[in-house]
Amino acid sequence: MKTTDKKTALAELQKLYPDAKPALHYTTAYELLVAVILSAQCTDERVNIVTAKLFEKHSTPQTMLQLSQKELEKYIFSCGFYRMKAEHILSASKDIIERFHGEVPNTVEDLMSLAGVGKKTANVVYSVAFGGAAIAVDTHVFRVSNRLGLAKGDTPLAVEAGLCKAIPKEDWSKAHHWLIYHGRKVCHSQRPDCANCTLSALCDYAKKGQPKTKK
Repeated sequence: MKTTDKKTALAELQKLYPDAKPALHYTTAYELLVAVILSAQCTDERVNIVTAKLFEKHSTPQTMLQLSQKELEKYIFSCGFYRMKAEHILSASKDIIERFHGEVPNTVEDLMSLAGVGKKTANVVYSVAFGGAAIAVDTHVFRVSNRLGLAKGDTPLAVEAGLCKAIPKEDWSKAHHWLIYHGRKVCHSQRPDCANCTLSALCDYAKKGQPKTKK
């Protein structure tokens, strides 16, 4: 995709999704961190159902550690990978208390030092909770970026690097949500709706003549 086409595509995404925002429900940086950990291989809708119950009594690292791993697993069972996620949440909670005085750290580097927190999770918390400039590459962002040609890469880190070059820094966090919304609403994993996509004229995937879905 040419530089001019990338600018046009970004302008169209902003036009399509001006109010794009996180779908996860949270009130603090800690709640967001837990929700993002739970969202791996799980829908945001399911996570919101689970955290609504979990956060009634366990919305801080201190209260989370009142739970045993088995007790936490019962809360989060329906999110999938519940044993690993419970272990990560409890370990990260302990790290926050012991190493960061009970406060979620506000840099990507410190966030990634928490147990179970990778680059994507760190970028989400950094950008959403602390207003930092970052692009978190989840499955939607990875897929849409590669299909459009906005940023090509075989790994999330490669796509993140490409997006950071293609998108003005002040738009990084917003563009993350634009791409997620487009992936959920139009550029689906199995049956992308190319026939009704306003970006199809710019899109590498559509130009290759992939099967198109009509309404």
